[in-house]
Formats: sequence, C-alpha cells, structure tokens
Amino acid sequence: MRLRNKPWAKEKILQHPQQVIPEPEKYAGKWRELFQNENPIHLEIGTGKGKFITEMGKKFPDINFIGIEAYDSVIVTALDRLLESGLENVKLIRMNARMLTEIFGAGEVERIYLNFSDPWPKRRHEKRRLTHKNFLQMYERILVPNGEIHLKTDNQQFFEYSLVSFSQYGFVLKEVSLDLHQSEFQKENIMTEYEEKFSQKGNKIFRCAVYLPEKA
Repeated sequence: MRLRNKPWAKEKILQHPQQVIPEPEKYAGKWRELFQNENPIHLEIGTGKGKFITEMGKKFPDINFIGIEAYDSVIVTALDRLLESGLENVKLIRMNARMLTEIFGAGEVERIYLNFSDPWPKRRHEKRRLTHKNFLQMYERILVPNGEIHLKTDNQQFFEYSLVSFSQYGFVLKEVSLDLHQSEFQKENIMTEYEEKFSQKGNKIFRCAVYLPEKA
C-alpha cells in the first residue's frame, strides 16, 4: 500500500493527546484507569482510517476500544473520525504491533480484531504476518483467559494460513465464514474501508473467531 505523505499529520496528532495517547507504555496494565471504568478492553491491530473502531465504539458504549496504527499519515484520518464522533470509549495509539507486550499488561485485553491485515505473501516475510506464532505468543500474554481473536480478510491464502497457525498454537475455532456477507454473521458485521472496497469488487470476505482455552 502506497501511503500519501502528510507532513502536518504528526503535529496534529500531538495536539490531541486525549485521543492519540502519547507514551502509551505508561498505561501498561492500567488502561482501565485511563478510561475511568472497569469495562472490557477490545483492541484493533491496524486500525487504518478508523471506520471500524469508531462504529464499534458507537454500537458498544460499554466496551473500551483501543486502535493501534503504525503510520501518522493513516492514523490522522482515524483521529478526525474520532474527534467528529465525540466518543470517549475509543483511544488510538501510534505504534508497531511488535510492541504489544510493552503497552499492555498480562490478561488486560478481552478481544483482538485483525481486520484486513497485510498478508505478506512471500515466504521470507512470514514472520511479519500478524497471525504468525510470534505474534500469537504476544496475544496470549495480553488476552484474558478464553480471550478471543476476530479476523477478517479477502485473502484466501492468508486466511488458510491463519487457521493453521491458530490451530497449531492451540487456539480453538469458534466461528468461521468463507463468505461473510452471505452468512448469518453479516447482521452484526461492521465493515472497514477495505472491506467496502473489496466487496464492491465482488471479492469474498473470509472471517473467523478463535479463542485460547484457559490452561489448567
């Protein structure tokens, strides 16, 4: 994906520390203190332009949502959506997913969303895939017992890879759809920007929900 440079984005982000949290490592294990409630925390990794997370925040006001995104030029659009919505149960973090365990405490997150993650199709890039075992280890650490991961993608190879990776790690398949928009899950589905784009092209959307059983 080619990103359009927005040299003003960083300054705008710094102007809104209540929405895009600076120094997020300070809140590791203490995110509910920031939200000032004891509601569950749901995390979207790769929040993009923020359509999904802001719509989720509106639909589920009793859940705390955190969206992470690695690029200033992308997260600034999510910031605009968040400011327009006025939501207080949604926060953004500008960070790389490899830092998850530095930002979140053990068992702090109830659910993780992976929406249209980069499939990194070349074999030499396998470790960059967000469903590689290295990332699953981090998810295990920050998720509550029986915490869930919800994944959506239009890339069938990445979907199949992810199902195998989840299974080999010990995650249990809870829900699966090989054509989301023709399934029962569509009723509750909130689309991302990519999802709208790919669906308009006639691409099938693959979806799964998995959980890691609590260890004895």
